[in-house]
Amino acid sequence: MQEILKKTLSIVIPVFNEEKNISALYKSLLLEISKLEIFNYEIVFVNDGSTDHSLEEIKIISQNDSKVKYIDFSRNFGQQVAISAGIDYAKGDYIILMDADFQDPPELIPELVSLAEEGNDVVYAKRKSRKGESFLKKLTAKIFYRFLNLITNCKIPLDTGDFRIISRKVADILKQMPEQQKFLRGQIAWIGFRQKMIEYDRPVRTKGRSNYSYGKMMKFAIDGITSFSDFPLKFATFLGFFVSIIAFILMLWALYQRLIVKEYVQGWTSLILSVLFIGGIQLISIGIIGEYISRIAGNIRKRPLYIVNETNCEENKDEDKK
Repeated sequence: MQEILKKTLSIVIPVFNEEKNISALYKSLLLEISKLEIFNYEIVFVNDGSTDHSLEEIKIISQNDSKVKYIDFSRNFGQQVAISAGIDYAKGDYIILMDADFQDPPELIPELVSLAEEGNDVVYAKRKSRKGESFLKKLTAKIFYRFLNLITNCKIPLDTGDFRIISRKVADILKQMPEQQKFLRGQIAWIGFRQKMIEYDRPVRTKGRSNYSYGKMMKFAIDGITSFSDFPLKFATFLGFFVSIIAFILMLWALYQRLIVKEYVQGWTSLILSVLFIGGIQLISIGIIGEYISRIAGNIRKRPLYIVNETNCEENKDEDKK
């Protein structure tokens, strides 16, 4: 009998200071992968400039399992870039994107693969609850995704992270999207094709601590908004017109008071307040325009998205697939 050709499943995991989780995560992944009888596998760890012993832990595992690959960056380039690098190098027919902190449960992998096998090009995991996170973090995330959906034509699934499975077709299209400011969950939603959702309760982190500060969250939010909406530019224009109309009305009122009623109070308070208000609007507008120009400049420079220090896998180039 002719041997059935197995498909390959790639699991891409960005890593930043997760030495306490790597070994346990690897064992958990093997347990779930063993349930997928018709699949070969590879696990691609992307070390995003970790300052602990994460890379050493990954190398020890890769020495005992040739299906474990690693990509070591020259410095920290960010989670979204690390995931993009993993997609560039992944060989699988399907690619699972997940974090290394156990908050993306490996137990969902069989269900993700099963739904992908039904013909879904993307199966994303939606969080029903987020245990162990502060009220402020959950509130700001909830507001951000709903605001983003309100100002964009591309509907990004609410309450989802990067935990999902994508087909080779989607991965190849992502590799053709070279923008420097990556917002992968938005890019995947923009691509389209057949997409399905599953829900899960996101568990609390058991080891280590989150590396996602509020500063990083703010940058991530700005990248998402500027990558998928020109609403801030339209808002700045609208605000300019609005302030100009108010200023014109105030000018007419001042002339009326001076020339017709001949009752007016000399002073500088109203003048200073008006100058500060209009100046603030101008600075906000300039800042918004500057954010977009900065992103255009970053893409025009065409610097590499990331720099690999060392790796034990080859980049998945077009000729590899022929």
